[in-house]
Amino acid sequence: MTARILVVDDIPANVKLLEARLMAEYFEVLTADNGRDALNICDSTQVDVILLDIMMPEMDGFEVCERLKSSPRTAHIPVVMVTALDQPSDRVRGLKAGADDFLTKPVNDLQLISRVKSLVRLKTLSDELRIRSDDARHAGIEDALRLHDGRLDEPAQILLVDSRGASQERIIKSLKPIAMVSAMSDPQAAVFEAAENPFDLVIVNCNLEDYDPLRLCSQLRTLERTRFIPILLITEQGDEQMIIRALDLGVNDYIVRPLDPNELVARTLTQVRRKRFNDQLRNSVRQTVELAVTDGLTGLHNRRYLDNHLRTLFARAMARGRPLTLCITDIDRFKQVNDVHGHDAGDEVLKEFAGRIRGTVRGADLACRYGGEEFVVVMPDTSAEVATVVAERLRGMIEARPFQLRSGEKSLMLTASMGIATMGPGIVTPEQLLKQADRALYEAKNSGRNRVVAAAA
Repeated sequence: MTARILVVDDIPANVKLLEARLMAEYFEVLTADNGRDALNICDSTQVDVILLDIMMPEMDGFEVCERLKSSPRTAHIPVVMVTALDQPSDRVRGLKAGADDFLTKPVNDLQLISRVKSLVRLKTLSDELRIRSDDARHAGIEDALRLHDGRLDEPAQILLVDSRGASQERIIKSLKPIAMVSAMSDPQAAVFEAAENPFDLVIVNCNLEDYDPLRLCSQLRTLERTRFIPILLITEQGDEQMIIRALDLGVNDYIVRPLDPNELVARTLTQVRRKRFNDQLRNSVRQTVELAVTDGLTGLHNRRYLDNHLRTLFARAMARGRPLTLCITDIDRFKQVNDVHGHDAGDEVLKEFAGRIRGTVRGADLACRYGGEEFVVVMPDTSAEVATVVAERLRGMIEARPFQLRSGEKSLMLTASMGIATMGPGIVTPEQLLKQADRALYEAKNSGRNRVVAAAA
């Protein structure tokens, strides 16, 4: 993992020490000895994580953090506040300023690297979402994706695995302002609970009786349903071997006893935001794929999807020796609808036409808008005779029921022509099947419209 880290501290020795530790992990390091220079660097250069000293002259770390988080250009950069004063008041003020994490001087190497790597992963997700949001804005689909900045719009759902009642109560009380906490003492029952519910975070306390907490973490990482839930481990002071093994197993973060409630809240927020970023990224990818293969007007699949999926259906039919039939249908004299009633009326007709197709074909059939007023229905495992019956039913439905325009009192009587082609000798590609159906449609148009023509085998 590589990233660009900005170290901000007015004491050169502190800067050199952090710089050496970070460069040993192959991070690129930028430095600044005052808040104003740090703000300028962030404004002009891509920065992935900021290590920000609190006690600096002129502009302290709190003010720098507030300015960073108030600017749209820099609000997404994770900020770790580094302080020599291990005071709860500093952490509370840092949280209010927008800090994502804390480190106390002298900085422990293990804590430093694990915190930075954790926040780099969070920043990577944030960047992907922001890029996707920009792409969506340019493509006009931003409303559909609804990307946001990852702030908690609703309380986090957290599973706490802790064998001691008193410890459970303290943790629940600390997290009450930001989370709904479900506490369990039985580790095996907790695995099932995590698999069955949409938790944002699992907190595992190492005080489990007669059970290895790392085995629980390993089980959570192994199961498909819990693989992506962040894990926060509560460990004993000085148990670095446990921490190293936990991080190797995929534990996201850790916190050392005695617990500081503010630190617990800060680390919880970091992990929950990452989880929600991750979930949102997966959802946006899924939605983007759907938008890319769906016709925006009719809701049917578009030509791009047809081109790809028809190849699959064709190859499957060839391999299995099964029939595959394709029907192209076209609204007769559709240009007159647009010319006389306007394009809005034409759009209403297309949507209604698509709805009638959807109501006629089977679930296994593939219905697509091919372009303009042309639609294609691909019917797997269907002979030309059966497909002709389906097409005749659709043709009759179009002719019999008027198309009611929502924009006025008018209704339109329309008809449709249809061409059918089936796989057979001489048709060895999907393109040939489409061309054969298109010829049959052309014949239907030329022979009077409002009819179904099946291409000769």
